[in-house]
Amino acid sequence: MTMWVCGEVLVDLIPDANNPTSGERTGVIGGGPENTAIALARFGHHVEFIDGISTDQWGVAAKKELDADGVGTRFCKFSDKPTCQAIVTLDEKGSASYQFVIDGTATFDFQRDWLPDAYKHKPDLLHIGTLVTAIEPAATVLFDWALEVSELAPIIFDPNIRPAVIPDRDKYRAQVEKWVSISAVVKVSEDDIAWLYPDRDDVEVAKSWLNDDVSLVVITRGANGLVGVTRNGVYTVPGFKVQVVDTIGAGDTVGAVIAEAVKTIGLEELNDGPLLVALEKAARAAAYTCTKKGAQPPTAKELGDISAIY
Repeated sequence: MTMWVCGEVLVDLIPDANNPTSGERTGVIGGGPENTAIALARFGHHVEFIDGISTDQWGVAAKKELDADGVGTRFCKFSDKPTCQAIVTLDEKGSASYQFVIDGTATFDFQRDWLPDAYKHKPDLLHIGTLVTAIEPAATVLFDWALEVSELAPIIFDPNIRPAVIPDRDKYRAQVEKWVSISAVVKVSEDDIAWLYPDRDDVEVAKSWLNDDVSLVVITRGANGLVGVTRNGVYTVPGFKVQVVDTIGAGDTVGAVIAEAVKTIGLEELNDGPLLVALEKAARAAAYTCTKKGAQPPTAKELGDISAIY
């Protein structure tokens, strides 16, 4: 059996780190879901990635990158439509903001007739998120498909909010809450919650999301670590201090560790000590990712043997 990761693979156009105001940018293959898929593969898991991938230079590079880490692409749709571009701006702390070129791209070309049949392939779980769950018509196509998947496997949802694409807060919040309603786990940043619910505490929002389906909400707090919220309580782990190059892919790496824990430990057991162990590993993996340019999650060897952790 395998884990499915669905969402966009695109090209991040990143400013020159040595001269960020020069206007020069380097193309780096990225996208939150693709980053998560690669992280899971580097941890040693069998992963199938699900997205539309272009045959242009960036799509070819994306396929090569996924292949290099052993991420499966048999459920991807390949076409000559262009790859989505994410134009990255870095602030003085290395935090990234994005502008996206989305319309008419292969990246968002989702159709129900090519998405895999969960009843036939029986995945262990589905990790899904970022813009494919918010941009129409892809979002509706994927939601109807994910509903079917949820009958057999837990859904891990990462909204990964991008206000530059959908500035309408009410519309974005409604879309997020729709996906939360069918998810078993939600991984979300404190910045995501602050934008969606500007007058509410992030832990209180997480508690409000817990329902018959949602059993765990993981909140990332950057250098301040992670918070896990379940019906049993609130669990906090600190961040690891590192020399930050940029934060691209750090949250996606957290998502991979949480997905691994859901598969390895199980949702029912992911509380108390086991949850704290998973959160600590996620914080360590995210810190490692921050020491690299672009999204470069660690391997299992770099974080320690997985069997020794769980």
